[in-house]
Amino acid sequence: QVQVVESGGGLVQAGGSLRLSCSASGSSFSIDHVDWYRQPPEKQREWVAGMPGSGVSSVTGRFTVSRDNAKNVVNLEIDSLKPEDTGTYYCNVRGLRNIRGTLLPFDVWGQGTQVTVSS
Repeated sequence: QVQVVESGGGLVQAGGSLRLSCSASGSSFSIDHVDWYRQPPEKQREWVAGMPGSGVSSVTGRFTVSRDNAKNVVNLEIDSLKPEDTGTYYCNVRGLRNIRGTLLPFDVWGQGTQVTVSS
């Protein structure tokens, strides 16, 4: 199985920056795409940013997705934080697993990491 774990959340002041990490682990897998989502309190989950598994970095407004030195770690950096950035941030990883010579797709979500931005 492929497991995904997010980390790096916390309480930060508005105007600051924060880096979240998404680590995928398991055996015999490759990553096709990594996406970050967030779910503000009492709202629907929404897409934030993402990039292909072969990518190095991607910028979407105040959000930068980048690959860490470790192959299966992808970071999300949020600049100029606003109170409305508050929410639980989730990482979604899609790719292929090699199971006894057969490539099977997987789509795994992490458990989320909480970000709270104070004004």
